[in-house]
Amino acid sequence: MNNGTFLAAIDLGSNSFRLEIGQYDHGQIQRVDYLKETVRLGNGFDEERNLSLQAMTRGWDCLARFAERLAGFSTAQVRAVATQTLREAKNRDEFIQRGSQILGFPIEVIAGTEEARLIYLGVAQLLPQNSERRLVIDIGGRSTELVLGHDLQATQTASYRVGSVAWSMKYFPNGEFTEATLYRAEIAAQAVLDDALTNYPRSAWDKAYGASGTVAAVAVILQQAGFPAGLISRDGLNWLVKCLLRAGNVNLVALEGLKDDRRAVLGGGVSVLHGLMKLLRIDTLHVAEGALRHGVLLEMVERDAHNTDARDSSVQRLAQKFAVDGAQAQRVARVAGRLLTQMLPTSPDATSLEAARILQRKLGWAATLHEIGMAIASCDYHKHGAYILQNADTVGFSLPELQRLGLLVLGHRGKLKKIGVDFEEVGFVMQLLALRLAVILCHARQDPQDDGVSLSYTPTCQRYALTTSSAWVTSYPQSAHLLRQESLAWQRLPWRFDLLVQ
Repeated sequence: MNNGTFLAAIDLGSNSFRLEIGQYDHGQIQRVDYLKETVRLGNGFDEERNLSLQAMTRGWDCLARFAERLAGFSTAQVRAVATQTLREAKNRDEFIQRGSQILGFPIEVIAGTEEARLIYLGVAQLLPQNSERRLVIDIGGRSTELVLGHDLQATQTASYRVGSVAWSMKYFPNGEFTEATLYRAEIAAQAVLDDALTNYPRSAWDKAYGASGTVAAVAVILQQAGFPAGLISRDGLNWLVKCLLRAGNVNLVALEGLKDDRRAVLGGGVSVLHGLMKLLRIDTLHVAEGALRHGVLLEMVERDAHNTDARDSSVQRLAQKFAVDGAQAQRVARVAGRLLTQMLPTSPDATSLEAARILQRKLGWAATLHEIGMAIASCDYHKHGAYILQNADTVGFSLPELQRLGLLVLGHRGKLKKIGVDFEEVGFVMQLLALRLAVILCHARQDPQDDGVSLSYTPTCQRYALTTSSAWVTSYPQSAHLLRQESLAWQRLPWRFDLLVQ
């Protein structure tokens, strides 16, 4: 990455949307701009877990303002990630599709464990690099992330469905504070977080850090009240709880440092934080400067280096864990990559070259893992493989990326209709066809003699054609038979595939 490159990270949280713009400078990212808007997307659910139009409109309006600030940025310079609210929402696709159009950049929904990893990365990069074992917590609007790690490496990640917005709506709907309601909210939070006692015991960490949201808001209030800056102690938190009880209602709370955009979710956030600190025996919580958005920025820099992308490591770990035949995986990946190259249009502009590189890389992941389901059973292994990918906690991948990877693995053999997609995206169709043809050509589990085989694409009629010679067909009758069968498999789709023998 060139020095001076601008990068932008957008965090679509349950309570607030945040935009962080930084400039890359000799391995460091220097802040250029920071925008934050309270959107309260997380309190817009109806009984069927759909976001209301009003809530979605607040989000879209915010994204429109962010889009104006990002004018002139390329896709490679911007990454937008969405968290728990859009993980939960049944109509999230509606929000994401329109939101991506308004923003001008794709929006990724990331898994809770991936959110936790990126939070840790954001926190750790702004801390001294030493042997300290760290516990990092982030109480968001609808989820709480817990991470164990050292240096820049997260070793244990988890996400729990408890947060300031959700708990405020459930236990303090009218903003009233009593000992009974605060106690119920705290115990309920501990019940959700109960298994954290096993995975995050006091013996597993040396120092506890809190990031963003509730932690930052509480720390400011305590500092204004005379408690040590940058720290949240159990005594300080007990004092804050007493203040809430004396006020009796969130609208009557008069505390220096309490911002209006945090007032409505204060009760839920404090009850979760109080319960968590007691549960995990955290006497002092150190307030971290880093957050999810900082982790996203650092991840963008690492991905640009190509050799430090966490997704590559995840794919290799999965392949090893499920004992994938490495030689066959490499063979299929090599052939699929060559076929995809033949289909892609030749264009000298940087945008097209980057898009082609991304397609190739994701096809390589699918080829590496296409037989992952063999570890369960050889019968219907493609279905088992898709299930594994769509349910695994896979570091570095967003939920849409995992879904697409699973679809490629599911669709690499058998009937195409089972995939359940509309086949409108050209890039996905190219990847799928390249993978299916590569599996056919490598069916003997040997390097295929495919020098005389070429694949072409005619966009005007959505037609793919694999051209070879009659001598090749005679020499490899089984491959030719499977290719003819493949031609039949595409007949009822908007796309056509033909085997041409010259």
